[in-house]
Amino acid sequence: MQTDEAPPLVSMRQIVKRFGQFVANDQINLDLAAGEIHALLGENGAGKSTLVKILNGLLQPDAGEIYWQGEQVLLKSPRDASEVGISMVFQQFSLFENLTVAENINAAFTEHDTHGFGVRALADRIIEIGEDYDLNLDPNRPVHTLSTGERQRIEIVRALLRHPKLLILDEPTSVLTPQEAEDLFLTLEKLASGGCGILYISHKLHEVRRLCSKASILRNGRLVATCDPKSTETVEMASLMVGSSVPELRAPALHKIGDIRLHVEALSLPSQDIHGTDLHHINLDVHGGEIVGIAGIAGNGQSELFAALSGERLAQEPRHICIDTLPAGLLDIESRRALGAVFIPEERLGHAAVPDMRLSDNLLLSRHGTDNLIHGGLIDIRRSHRLAHDVVLQFDVRSASKNPYARHLSGGNLQKFIMGREILAEPGVMVVNQPTWGVDAGAATAIRQALIDLAAAGTAVLLISQDLDELFDLSDRMAVIYAGRLSQTLPIQNLTREMVGMMMAGSEVDHAA
Repeated sequence: MQTDEAPPLVSMRQIVKRFGQFVANDQINLDLAAGEIHALLGENGAGKSTLVKILNGLLQPDAGEIYWQGEQVLLKSPRDASEVGISMVFQQFSLFENLTVAENINAAFTEHDTHGFGVRALADRIIEIGEDYDLNLDPNRPVHTLSTGERQRIEIVRALLRHPKLLILDEPTSVLTPQEAEDLFLTLEKLASGGCGILYISHKLHEVRRLCSKASILRNGRLVATCDPKSTETVEMASLMVGSSVPELRAPALHKIGDIRLHVEALSLPSQDIHGTDLHHINLDVHGGEIVGIAGIAGNGQSELFAALSGERLAQEPRHICIDTLPAGLLDIESRRALGAVFIPEERLGHAAVPDMRLSDNLLLSRHGTDNLIHGGLIDIRRSHRLAHDVVLQFDVRSASKNPYARHLSGGNLQKFIMGREILAEPGVMVVNQPTWGVDAGAATAIRQALIDLAAAGTAVLLISQDLDELFDLSDRMAVIYAGRLSQTLPIQNLTREMVGMMMAGSEVDHAA
């Protein structure tokens, strides 16, 4: 006897979402079946975040319908989404450092939430879910004692306590070691085998090929393709995302490795944050013409090391940090920039750029002391505009206006501007933290190529990153930072991803003397 095929778990039909004149989602159709792991791909600004916010009830569409197991639903809030069976794990963790695992999970439930538990009963459920899905957690441990991978487990367990039929994950492996990422994939496959649908957002296309059975690709707010990632090459998916072929990284031109331009010796600093990481006896040299990578899981001292190198924190002695042989440990940021060094922090808005200032003013803030932009107390506005325009042209920074506010750019375009602003300053030393964090394939390739070319021109580049693909693609030598200690720096050809992943997790780290 023939039976009708079951409807998709969720269907989005002709979804439209506008923000003023801008169309973020334009007539999008998407089907996801129970037990399916479905990738949602696209460049920054392609419409992915808007679409999943609609699916999670955070936004309402201007047109279109959503069907849940064949029945039309209105998702006016995340609570509505939760009640039908939709849960989302966001890229940024929402955890209280001083609370325990159980207390953090319990804090997510309200008195109106029918899935709420008392803390004691909740602890038992956390253990049960951990055993069922290999998400083992100690309910009584404070969050500040946990690794990044364990913190992500909290977010997933919190979502699973709502008994979801659809789980949405946004860039879930961005802060995980390769081993932790593989553990996550096994958990997701176990969830899918039990009938849970999974919508997986990622820029890491090799992970999508490993994990997902279907992919929907957005470009400029429209659905442009649906494919099977397992039978579609990474290059083809990247091309569909950007609308043209994504260029491969070019090898640097033949060049000599020069003298040491950044020297760090016996640098130790206590953290100013109660939950921060102390730096212990850091030793490091970076020569002109090379890129030295530092790998590590977030929270192991990367932020503290960047602050010390940039001058946001002063060292204990001048000799602890030298720029082109000149002691700089007690110099402030402007004085270090005057020596030819530039510094690009991880956080784009608020640290690398002021959101409510225009691009030309953001350029002025970082280059006023080195580019003769101020004369007799007066700002050379024309020159700052011209320099900002040069960055926009050379680094293909796309925006709706000529000199927009920083907050009006997409993440990828703002990052291209920030990188271009510092690269065109022609520095002798560059320290950059997470240069392509959350950036799509096209923008990431452009930024990485710029770093290769900069080093080839003689700059000493120190690259701090959690992206092992990026580190292996760019680095001449690499070290690992763990618990505020830096391993020996080794040639990239002597390392494997598995070795580095183990070192990032605290195993087999041969610390420099």
